[in-house]
Amino acid sequence: MHIFDSVQKTKRKFEPLVIGKATLYVCGPTVYDDAHLGHAKSALVFDLLTRVFRANGYEVTYARNITDIDDKIIKKAIEQKKDIKSITDFYTEAFHAEMEQIGVQRPDIEPKATESLDAMFTLIQKLIASGHAYKTSDGDVYFDTQSDHEYLSLSHRVQDESQRQERVESSEEKKNPADFALWKNVKDGSVTFDSPFGAGRPGWHLECSAMIEKHLAYKDKPYAIDIHGGGADLLFPHHENEAAQTRCATKHELANYWMHNGFVNIDGEKMSKSLGNSFFLKDALREYDGEVLRFYLLSSHYRSNFNFNTHDLEASKKRLDRLYRLKKRLFGLGANNEETPFKKELLTALSDDLNISAALALIDEMIAHANETLDTAGKHKALKKELIANLAYIEEVLGFGVKNPYEYFQFGVDEATKQKLSELIEARNEAKKAKDFERSDALREEILSFGVQLMDTPHGTFWEKV
Repeated sequence: MHIFDSVQKTKRKFEPLVIGKATLYVCGPTVYDDAHLGHAKSALVFDLLTRVFRANGYEVTYARNITDIDDKIIKKAIEQKKDIKSITDFYTEAFHAEMEQIGVQRPDIEPKATESLDAMFTLIQKLIASGHAYKTSDGDVYFDTQSDHEYLSLSHRVQDESQRQERVESSEEKKNPADFALWKNVKDGSVTFDSPFGAGRPGWHLECSAMIEKHLAYKDKPYAIDIHGGGADLLFPHHENEAAQTRCATKHELANYWMHNGFVNIDGEKMSKSLGNSFFLKDALREYDGEVLRFYLLSSHYRSNFNFNTHDLEASKKRLDRLYRLKKRLFGLGANNEETPFKKELLTALSDDLNISAALALIDEMIAHANETLDTAGKHKALKKELIANLAYIEEVLGFGVKNPYEYFQFGVDEATKQKLSELIEARNEAKKAKDFERSDALREEILSFGVQLMDTPHGTFWEKV
């Protein structure tokens, strides 16, 4: 496999720290609000990455954190007059449900900030003991960026004060403007956690380093993990600061490879709460099948900025429809996992820094050739077996085509209507068995009045939304 390293700015061959294994950590959501399309894009990218690693035979350990300590969470809890846990539990569950709808598999490890405080304390104590962190008279603890000669080696930039990101206001006792909080002493009567440094809250950058050391880190390697990933906006300062505190506390670098996905734009404008154009995933899922959104959000290269618009989404859906129409032509045939040239070509494309354009072009070509051949006379048994294997592989590696092909075309029909149609189809089947063709025809007309198309197949009667 080859992946683009955001730090070295080049495509690199993947060489794992331990042969046959791949460790991956991705920055997860702060659970104070619904997931937006930016969250979905990042989750999908690293879901695809883990699938491709596994298809290549790697044993993958994938961790993605849940940030459940944050000022925005506390603010929402106060506004809604609820306890913090009820807020974080609600949005964590919603995040999981929406990720499942777009086919994102759960990570192997999903640590929460509230469950990782001891690991954070340990990291801070190591930094203080080694002279890389200091306490202020207010009880705050800061990382001393001047003590780390490698600081800014990740982002290759000059410190820009306008882009500093901190949970709470900075102390006037900071040694350097770039120093960032590891622990903040909080005296406003809001939520605090007991620590060896006094009651307070951890700095934003601290938790990922602590979680990686606790759950994933190789202690005897030059890097804690193979790959650290997240959105492009996290490279600086978040990942820069993570790398600095890990390097200074543990004597090994945080990650051998850094991967970052591009931004999601809405009709050309960067998605941002501050701009007021954040597009929640739950809104998109009301309008489109989750797999359609998966297909669309993965249809451009992960490092590119993604311009979300309904015109392109509709075009993307038609492309996925073609895959499902081929699946319908093969419906009812037995499973087949034989090796095929297509499977090898698909994995080769995806192993080249997740080259999704090449992968989708291969799929389009396979579908076109399959339909052209199946339209000719003959049973085409060998081809059908090969196609079944190819579709199963697409399902496994890309997460496309996972649904019953008839049910896929039923999206947008409410459950009550689906139940009614099921009852009418059952009644029609009974009428046909009884040779009551007048009733059977009447029931067919009633079914069609719901705006659906009816198909009688050797494997049963199915319907699609027209």
